[in-house]
Amino acid sequence: MTASHLDWALRRPTRRMSDTIAVARVICITGMVYAHAWTGLNYAHLVEAAHTAQGVLRWQLMEFLGRSAVPLLSIVAGWLAASSALNQNWGSFAANKARTVLTPMLLWNGLSIAIVGGLAFGGLLAAPAPREWLWTIEELFAFTQPNDINVQMPFLRDLFVCMLFVPFLVRLPSWALLGVLGVALTWSITEFQFVLLLRPSILVFLLIGILARRGDLAEKVAAKPIALLAMLFVATACLKAWVMYGAGPLPRPAHASADLVLRLGAAAFFWRLAWAISESKFAERVKALEPYMFLLFCSHMIMIWLFGPLIGLVTGPLGSPLYPVFLIAQPFLVLGGTILLGNALAQVAPNAAQVLSGGRMGAAQTSKAAARQGA
Repeated sequence: MTASHLDWALRRPTRRMSDTIAVARVICITGMVYAHAWTGLNYAHLVEAAHTAQGVLRWQLMEFLGRSAVPLLSIVAGWLAASSALNQNWGSFAANKARTVLTPMLLWNGLSIAIVGGLAFGGLLAAPAPREWLWTIEELFAFTQPNDINVQMPFLRDLFVCMLFVPFLVRLPSWALLGVLGVALTWSITEFQFVLLLRPSILVFLLIGILARRGDLAEKVAAKPIALLAMLFVATACLKAWVMYGAGPLPRPAHASADLVLRLGAAAFFWRLAWAISESKFAERVKALEPYMFLLFCSHMIMIWLFGPLIGLVTGPLGSPLYPVFLIAQPFLVLGGTILLGNALAQVAPNAAQVLSGGRMGAAQTSKAAARQGA
């Protein structure tokens, strides 16, 4: 690539862009909790409850605010890495990602095995328990399959693997990058499985983020009317619902394609929403939550395993009259727990806070965030 083709990489993000990224992280990671919300039912009973009113509400929150929010995180990661990977050699870039992505993943997986798995092993919690060394190794590293306890961690696993290739990908011309995107799209909608990536769609959205940085796509999407993107999101959500429930039996590629279309529509809408919030009167309060978001991402499943059943003693499981209140409140309860956890760690063990948050938190950051919240 010639110097003129790298002009986009030399431009620093504007304040509005940085603020929007912070807000987008808060929206997406908080909303992601819906994808893993406590239900109090096993898989067989969840299938039976799928067509009840509460089952449909759970599915809508899980699909449209939970799983649909995650792709924007991959797009943002690609957008940011498109520049940073060009300004570092491969060793420095990989070492940084090992510190901020891989190390926290391994530590939080270890904590989930020790805390949740340990309680389950002792018969004190209905959760996956260590059965053999192979399970424990898989649960720690997610080499060939997703985690049973920390079910969100395959995202970090695949993100780290993708980041190892980013320094090479960002140096490709756009036509070649589009070719890689085509391969990743094909991989995502087929049943082909290869352990390099557990969820190849993460690579799809990462590549979209890199291309978005080159083509100023973030600014172009932000310039669209929010109502237009909201209608696009609703249309893709209706397509997803029709494929799931109205179209009859369809092959896996049809379901995977509907998923990708929904995720793209959701990413565009959530980005535009974050853009609007970044200049609103709520901006400072929302941005003050951003330092806690990676900690929330890593810790929320442990909180749900531990405290979901306790709160469920009051509300009951899915199907109980009070359960919808608990379902809707779960991201906000987890957020409150994360703020308490983050502040406690930053005060008692700031080095641990730094490591467990991938360098995103510490005493200084937490104090600054708390001051902004209180302003």
